[in-house]
Amino acid sequence: MAFIFDMNGTMINDMEYHLDGWFDMLNKLGANMTREQVRGHMYGKNEELLERIFGKGHFTPEEMATYARRKEEIYQAAFRPHLQLIAGLPAFLEKATAQQIPMAIGTAADKFNVDYVLDNLDLRHYFKAIIGAEDVSSSKPNPEVFLKAAEALGVPAANCIVFEDAPKGVEAAANAGMKAVAITSMHTRDEFDQYDNIIAFVDDYNDPVLAQLFS
Repeated sequence: MAFIFDMNGTMINDMEYHLDGWFDMLNKLGANMTREQVRGHMYGKNEELLERIFGKGHFTPEEMATYARRKEEIYQAAFRPHLQLIAGLPAFLEKATAQQIPMAIGTAADKFNVDYVLDNLDLRHYFKAIIGAEDVSSSKPNPEVFLKAAEALGVPAANCIVFEDAPKGVEAAANAGMKAVAITSMHTRDEFDQYDNIIAFVDDYNDPVLAQLFS
């Protein structure tokens, strides 16, 4: 068995800060969107989000990289005073490590944001593999990120449990043939109704239902 974690909204409760950053950036670029409309686009790589909203070719690759980096700088500055793991996760990671359960991160975040979280919170030693935006050609719900994480861990996909906060992430896990635990930090349970690979819904990692994963 292995555990694969999404990062934003799954390990840290930061999605409202990402939403703030995108809402500000997109509307400055002329998107004229509500916060809820922006929320519905918050999955996948930054460049893919910009293309979903403005269309392919609207911005040059260089412009998209600039806007994406600027948004991440806004997010990091705002979230830094609040940067901490979701409740119960430190003990959960320690327990998994003690039981020699291999763990990986499979995220749509780029290296700039992955480093921001892992280095500020000193988490790298828990994870045998870290797969981010630069490591895949297709984002969630494509299963590539989770399949690469499983391959790096040397564990069959069917033996991996994915921790996710987003419906598209749970869908990616299903497409990879993996079960999922849904963390309801940004999405409600009913938003996951179409997925049958979810084994538990939790608000945080203190939920006693997670004890079954170690039995």
